[in-house]
Amino acid sequence: MLKLRQLQEQKKRELHLKTATDGRAISATRQISAARIRLQRDIDDLELPPTVSLTICISPTDPSSLDNPLLDVIISPDEGYYKNGHFRFSLEFNDNYPMEPPKVVCRNRIYHPNIDVQGKVCLNILREDWSPALDLQSIIVGLLFLFLEPNAKDPLNTDAAAVFSKDSNAFAKFVRKTMEGYSLNSVSYDYVL
Repeated sequence: MLKLRQLQEQKKRELHLKTATDGRAISATRQISAARIRLQRDIDDLELPPTVSLTICISPTDPSSLDNPLLDVIISPDEGYYKNGHFRFSLEFNDNYPMEPPKVVCRNRIYHPNIDVQGKVCLNILREDWSPALDLQSIIVGLLFLFLEPNAKDPLNTDAAAVFSKDSNAFAKFVRKTMEGYSLNSVSYDYVL
């Protein structure tokens, strides 16, 4: 154990020395955090359904990046109210992952009981039900499930939730209209078809 600690301290000194003599060297010798290693493993183990695509915007294994890892996920449901839509989410992971969930934002303005017009997502596994045992696969399945089974009992968009609870036919019409980029109740929505 002592030898391991000595090696770690030696590496730190070497890194400090390189940084002092050449500021560019720090990016080449930066260690990758445990959170980034875990995220890369999640990406490697990912089994995406055909209705989901993923793009790595900022790689978790890029030692030169000082920014948090960022993924872009597009969900294209093939059934339900949101069928044939294409919904883009950004997932930003900090260095506390998997102890904390990523920050997930919907990049399209859509009419959905569990997604508000600012893009905040109400999904229990991204809040109180988060556990370090959950992974990227769980998050993507949860997002996909929001489109297959919207939840009016835990809404962020209370107007959409009220319509969904009272009249599913009206809700379906409003979803289709807003997916085509029309406004509803003075709110403009994005074209997502």
